[in-house]
Amino acid sequence: MVEQLSHPDGIRLLLTPNHSLSWRGNVRIWLALLTVSAVIATGMALAGAWVIIPFAGLELLALAAGFYLTSRACQRREVLTIDDQDIHLAKGRTRKQAEWTLPRRYARLRLNLPEHPFAPPKLELIHRDTRVALGDFLNIDDTDALVQVLETRGLVVERKAPDPEIGLWF
Repeated sequence: MVEQLSHPDGIRLLLTPNHSLSWRGNVRIWLALLTVSAVIATGMALAGAWVIIPFAGLELLALAAGFYLTSRACQRREVLTIDDQDIHLAKGRTRKQAEWTLPRRYARLRLNLPEHPFAPPKLELIHRDTRVALGDFLNIDDTDALVQVLETRGLVVERKAPDPEIGLWF
């Protein structure tokens, strides 16, 4: 998702991944699956197949780990601030973990077009030997919206087509 925030000297964009469920919603789904699995495992154990209980527990543990890791990945944030002089990018989850400042006049945005039509293009902010991935979690529509906003702000966008010799089929 691309959200514009107020900024006195320019533009500030908040980039976040799409997440359809909150943590509480994920826990509710996991509890519903726990209930179904417990009923089935209890029935099987009463029928004499008690060995299913550890496997049901491992399945639920793996599912819980998947929910946790997915929810954690959906907490990523990127804050892109563009003013008259600089482009400032900060990345992190609950706090700032990395940041870059590039001179606006000499920085450019590289749009690496995908090989597959359903894949989103990959974005990079480039200045000399510094390359920073931008919004690698955005979908196609959000990536297009971000590119349009950055083009209207005067950022040079360099479109790079995929190499025709490197593709899905060798």
